[in-house]
Amino acid sequence: TDNLVFRMKNRVRSTKYKPVDYQQLRALTEAKKSASASIELKVRSVKAVQTSKISKEQTLIKQHKQVWWQEHQRLTDIRCKMESEIKSFLSEENIGKKCLSDLTNFEQELSEQWSSYLKNVINPIQQLRADLKYTQHHISQHSYSHSELNSVKVLEEVDFVKKQLKAVFERLSVEQQNIENYLSDWSMKILDYSTEKRGNLLSELPVELETLECPYPDLKFSILHEFCNFTEKYQKKLQDFDLQLEDISRNFQLSEEDHWIYQAVLDQYPGDLCGRRTLYLNMLQRYFPHKSRHDLVEHEKYCDQYRFAREQRRILISNWNKNRRDFIQKAVLTLAEACAAHAMEDMLAEDRKKQQELCAHLKAKVRWSA
Repeated sequence: TDNLVFRMKNRVRSTKYKPVDYQQLRALTEAKKSASASIELKVRSVKAVQTSKISKEQTLIKQHKQVWWQEHQRLTDIRCKMESEIKSFLSEENIGKKCLSDLTNFEQELSEQWSSYLKNVINPIQQLRADLKYTQHHISQHSYSHSELNSVKVLEEVDFVKKQLKAVFERLSVEQQNIENYLSDWSMKILDYSTEKRGNLLSELPVELETLECPYPDLKFSILHEFCNFTEKYQKKLQDFDLQLEDISRNFQLSEEDHWIYQAVLDQYPGDLCGRRTLYLNMLQRYFPHKSRHDLVEHEKYCDQYRFAREQRRILISNWNKNRRDFIQKAVLTLAEACAAHAMEDMLAEDRKKQQELCAHLKAKVRWSA
């Protein structure tokens, strides 16, 4: 130590110790401080982002709850109103007796099926649950070998119940699918009937024009020909809209069932709701986690196009109905005027004939007198 003090006082250098570069140490310290501050800033930024996400999520959930509550209230009011109207309708004299009887029988049938389901499915599960609790308590008080034997029996019983429930649910799924197919078939039949009826309405000639008599065949033929030309233009436009709707529906990003869910979600959010699109897109992403936001936005775009095309198609049919009525009224009026003109011509011709006969008779008298 004394030697070291002597060296320091007399500034005697030693090859054992290297001079300290304080500038380098300061730079290294500043770099470490800067890196530490950067890491701290990143941590704070991540925490701020997480806090913002949590706050945003809570805000969205709160808004969703408000919408759900309003929708629940609306559906409850509609249900009460419909039930009241049904009861009022069925309580009227000589109205709905057979319908009421059918509904009562159907309600009784559903009640019996539900009781059977409780007895054969739910009650055994609850009994098994109680038995498992008792067995678990009983096993904890016995030896390991005895417990292992009981566990095997319990697992076998649980597997047996699982197989039974699986068979029940498979049968219920088949019944559900059959009912859905049945309803879908009826929907298609109704749609086909409506389409066929509309097609017949567009292609058939109006009865009002066919049954009217016209003394001028060329005039009636001209009116019917004009009506056919007038109808063909609307048929062509209607076919164009149908093809456009088919093309748009092929671009849908969701299946038929998922599209039904999509539409049900959209219907829950009123059109005048602030931030409606943000809310229903957020809810759709929860319903369809396997779909990206881009897919949902694309589906939304095609749905808007489909809805716009359907509205244009509806306007086209409405305009056609209006123009058809106007055309028929004008045609009937024209044919009525033609009939009146023809009757007037017949009357004038008859008067002219009588005048000619009178003139001939008078001429004959004059000649006889001469």
